[in-house]
Amino acid sequence: MLIFEEELAKFQPSTEIDKAEDVIRTDTGDVTDLLIELLKEKEE
Repeated sequence: MLIFEEELAKFQPSTEIDKAEDVIRTDTGDVTDLLIELLKEKEE
């Protein structure tokens, strides 16, 4: 039987996930900027 507290204590997050999160967070601003620019152009 699994003991949840023991398994949780052994948990170590993947470094690849941390790297991916950093890239995703920085790219989100770029997408937002692009959408804002497109909306401005459409209004003109």
